[in-house]
Amino acid sequence: MDIERDTDRARYTPGRLLAVIWPFAIVVLAQTLVASLSIYTLSAVRSYVGGESMWSKGYKQAIHSLEHYVTSGDVDDFRRFESSIAIPLGDRKARLALQASPPDLDRARQGLLTGRNHPSDIPGMIWLFRYFSEMPYLAEAIEKWSLADPKIVELVEIGHDIKRERDGMVEISRAQMDAWISRVDALDREINPLTLQYAEALGRGSRAITYTLFGVNVVSALLLILLAVMRTRGLLIQRAGFEVALIAERARANVTLASIGQAVLTTDHEGRLLFLNRVGEKLLGVKPEEARQARIADLFSFDDDNARHTVNATLETLFEGGSVTSTLTPRMLIRRDGRRVPVSMVAAPLRMDGKVSGAVIVLHDMTRENEYISRLSHQATHDALTELANRRAFEARLEELIAGLAETPASHAMMFIDLDQFKIVNDTCGHAAGDELLKQVAGALGQGLAPSDMLARIGGDEFGIVLPGRSPEDAAHVAERLRAAVEDLDFRWKGRAFAVSASIGLIELSQPSTSLEEALQAADVACYLAKEKGRNRVQTHISGDAELEARIGEMAWVQRIRRATEEDGFLFLAQEIVPLAEPDTGRHIELLLRLADANGGYVSPAAFMPAAERFGLMPLIDRWVVSHAFAAIGAHLADPGAAAISTWAINLSGQTIGDTEFSVFVRDEFRRHGVPHDLVCFEITETSAISNLATARCFIDGMKALGCRFSLDDFGTGMSSFGYLKNLPVDYLKIDGSFVKNIVEDNIDRAMVETIHRIGHITGKKTIAEFVENDAILDALREIGVDYAQGYGVAAPKPLAEFRREVSGRQRRAGPLKRVV
Repeated sequence: MDIERDTDRARYTPGRLLAVIWPFAIVVLAQTLVASLSIYTLSAVRSYVGGESMWSKGYKQAIHSLEHYVTSGDVDDFRRFESSIAIPLGDRKARLALQASPPDLDRARQGLLTGRNHPSDIPGMIWLFRYFSEMPYLAEAIEKWSLADPKIVELVEIGHDIKRERDGMVEISRAQMDAWISRVDALDREINPLTLQYAEALGRGSRAITYTLFGVNVVSALLLILLAVMRTRGLLIQRAGFEVALIAERARANVTLASIGQAVLTTDHEGRLLFLNRVGEKLLGVKPEEARQARIADLFSFDDDNARHTVNATLETLFEGGSVTSTLTPRMLIRRDGRRVPVSMVAAPLRMDGKVSGAVIVLHDMTRENEYISRLSHQATHDALTELANRRAFEARLEELIAGLAETPASHAMMFIDLDQFKIVNDTCGHAAGDELLKQVAGALGQGLAPSDMLARIGGDEFGIVLPGRSPEDAAHVAERLRAAVEDLDFRWKGRAFAVSASIGLIELSQPSTSLEEALQAADVACYLAKEKGRNRVQTHISGDAELEARIGEMAWVQRIRRATEEDGFLFLAQEIVPLAEPDTGRHIELLLRLADANGGYVSPAAFMPAAERFGLMPLIDRWVVSHAFAAIGAHLADPGAAAISTWAINLSGQTIGDTEFSVFVRDEFRRHGVPHDLVCFEITETSAISNLATARCFIDGMKALGCRFSLDDFGTGMSSFGYLKNLPVDYLKIDGSFVKNIVEDNIDRAMVETIHRIGHITGKKTIAEFVENDAILDALREIGVDYAQGYGVAAPKPLAEFRREVSGRQRRAGPLKRVV
């Protein structure tokens, strides 16, 4: 609160003087403008009166000179006639120029000059004609002027007729002269009344304008006087209002300061209390009579190690002209009774006439804010249902322990706990039962832990435990005790009893090189193995455990596969399947799926398919394959220069063909990409078809009804497949490459190939031999009569875009390997 600033506003300044006198200045300027405009108008009117006089004189002198010329024949008289008549002619020229649309001001100016008007009067005359010609009296004068002008023109014509006739006569009789004079007199008698009427109308107009301007000046003066009176009255009322407002403002300030939610203190320049509102009395715990004129340093203090932040140090800062602003961290105020209150403080000096006369201090009680912040902090790190630490706090504690290993070698342990029957409870009894089970499990787990251990709910029915400073043996005992505690939990809901158990994954943390992600992944995989091995058990991760390391590798593949399906990280290679007997009308190719790596190459399915099959990702991959394969087929068909490909073989997994919704997905993709059904041949493996015989038969029948074809891949790996072959309406049998690659050297393999080929033909199916690596194998297959061959000895796989360029005979420069989208 800066009182000096308010005092300065009340002092005299040129700006305040201007704010007071500007209405009066406007009054004077307005009156001056009206008077100047009146004088200018009257001057223009007088110019017209003078111009009318010159017009009349010119006309009279022209009559006189023309009559003299008739009797004398003197050429000088005729020149005087022309000179005199030029005056009314010039005025006529000016009038016509001003009445034109738009007005020709230059021509008007020249006409008025010819009319012997003074050059300084001409601008006013033009202005008056343009803006006041419609006034009644001036309009009448201009009308008479307009009526007289044709007579003037006629007089000019008479004068020139007389001169022309006189110049053509040798002798002029008196009778002829009298005739000419009579003609001039007759015209004079017509013009003279118009001249008088013009002069009278102009005089009346001049007087009317004079009276009008006088009235305007009187009215404007009265209005301006009234404005000055009203302004003066307004200033007086405003001053009175200021005085009333000042009194009211003081009252409101006292009421406001007494009722606001912060404690407000004002002091004099010695630090004695001058004012303390009711909130301040409550905050400091003092009564009004105790606080009056007391030193504020005696009323409270601050719990602060910094000597600069004491009450006296704060007052010194304020009295030196400084200010104190609030900080993010509250200060602890200590009352006289010893109670401690967290507060924020804002303070500023009070100035009077340029000097500090005191200070104002505002204190805000932050007790509720601190409680709210504490609640928020608790909620940010704790689970709302179980009141345990949440995943964020769990990972922060875990990361802290791992970081400490770099400085202090130690052995810690961490475990993941997953409830085995939670889904049954949740689905059969509802979420309320599931929540109650989680609470009881949290209580049972917490009883088996030391105070230094950390128990957290990390999501759903999963719990995490950090065991600092525990050896692997000790941690294993704790894990087994916790497993038994969950198993012994007698959970009942509405009279129903449920057996509860937990699968626990336990890992040791002793290597500083272990990252948080690696630790979490290892515990997660260990917990997964515990569930896979029968549940209700503890699976310990021991460094070098081949099974666990393999599963961790599979988990890495799971993340990579998911990312590839989301970001189109897969690509297609195309390998041609070549007919060994009569050639087909179009090429037969198989689309081979590969996973792109960071170096521009690709990864074989043998590396990632096991993980995909184990973790149920094959339906996700197959959907990607079908969608992008159909998009590639559609793009190839839309290319007018592309080679004919009659068969596009697409591999599907056993997990996918067992999905009843997959058939709907395939039909939708056919419609979306406009792919003809008869171009597509789905390949399914023998083992997947036999293990899902009913669903495989349903899927095959549905797709073949559309016109698709099917190929049974890896045929011959299980001899039991011969019994099922007649129940699978496939179009091709792909003889497993393990038989084909040794067909030249091994008679048993050759016999197997011959048998499969013979049975295939008996059942109406064509055969395709895989792993054809050289010409010798190719010749042996021709001898047997196999229909198709596939392998590096026939055609190596190539990126689909490159294969399309080659088979279409295009001479484009091959680019880098691109993903098919």
